[in-house]
Amino acid sequence: MAKVLAALRNHWKKSTFGACLLGWGGHWLYGKHCDNLLRRAACQEAQAFGNQLMPATMPLKKATVLLNPAACKGKAGNLFEKNAAPILHLSGLDVTIVKTDYEGQAKQLLEIMENTDLIIVAGGDGTVQEVITGLLRRADEAAFSKIPIGFIPLGKTCTLSHTLYPECTNQVQHITNATLAILKGETVPLDVLQIKGKKEQPVFAVSGLRWGSYRDAGVKASKYWYLGPLKTKAAHLFSIFKEWPQKHQACLMYVGPTERPPEEPEEKSSRPPLYVRLYRRLRSYWSSPKEFPQEVAPEDWEKLKLSTIELSIATRNKQLDLARTKDFMDICIEAECVSKGEFVHRGSQKMRDPHMCPEGSQCIQASRCILQLPEGTEGSFGIDNEEYEAMPVEVKLLPRKLRFFCDPKVREQLLQAVVH
Repeated sequence: MAKVLAALRNHWKKSTFGACLLGWGGHWLYGKHCDNLLRRAACQEAQAFGNQLMPATMPLKKATVLLNPAACKGKAGNLFEKNAAPILHLSGLDVTIVKTDYEGQAKQLLEIMENTDLIIVAGGDGTVQEVITGLLRRADEAAFSKIPIGFIPLGKTCTLSHTLYPECTNQVQHITNATLAILKGETVPLDVLQIKGKKEQPVFAVSGLRWGSYRDAGVKASKYWYLGPLKTKAAHLFSIFKEWPQKHQACLMYVGPTERPPEEPEEKSSRPPLYVRLYRRLRSYWSSPKEFPQEVAPEDWEKLKLSTIELSIATRNKQLDLARTKDFMDICIEAECVSKGEFVHRGSQKMRDPHMCPEGSQCIQASRCILQLPEGTEGSFGIDNEEYEAMPVEVKLLPRKLRFFCDPKVREQLLQAVVH
């Protein structure tokens, strides 16, 4: 024992390095063990759903999974197979997994997809944006948009997961919780933005649109990966050297909020008997003609010329309020006069919360808006963190257009807020 202690003392540098390496390895193995326990518990819970009895004549629910293996720097496929796929297969669902091979394929697949009971998106913000765009471009979108959508967060940016699921620092637990939430069946209605240029087909978003200097600088942060945690500040700092002050000029026309109509019941009543339908037909035929409906009042458009460092148009999905009586989207026009230091500091904040509206900004609530850009305007929009060419667009709010599966605790909190 004395010789061992003497050797450790004489070679203290190697001993220290070995102890650190052993401690790190032990911590890594313990983390893997905890992840396996989480997976096992989630699979046991899913097995309970799969063991439920059902009538022999009732078909299995069909779930179509659209998986983007390229998400999370190519790790999404492995994350899905380890953490989500076993839960879905044990749940008693008829699962079909479709892997996308290239950008934009999910959009095309949704436009030609046959009927399914559930749509599950496995990826990040970009995959969600492609899926809802393909879904709402369909000719039968009115019926197809009633299909509930599940979201398994596998991408680098998963903005929607903060709305649908409780915050969680463990990635395995976050993925398994999201998958189990789909099986539990609780849903919430989310607003959608329809963004349409003059010539292009409409694009749809659940988070919003950004146009400005913070977005442009944030996109370039990955170029400075070698600076580690300072890469975001470096990207905003170097953008100052290229051009300052950075201003974006445009003309904005908008219409204010609209009254929220009552929510339609999820299940339609059964078809009435034949004699009831015949009676209704005869009554409508012999009844006196109805009066012509009154003309709808023209929309009250307001016009605004703006010069800003960044403009954002966002849905209210991040602050869900089921008791809200008006439907609107938030338009944030940030002040053009910003110091260089404040620009760098605020840019880091916007990487964490892209649609934050700082103090001193002009906030507008609108149900529709038209953004007109000067001729020759360069740059790009960020639509749900996906890049699109900047052009004049019309943005229209589609309130409560889609239903997404959510954690039952989240829905319970929303319902309690309605009561209080």
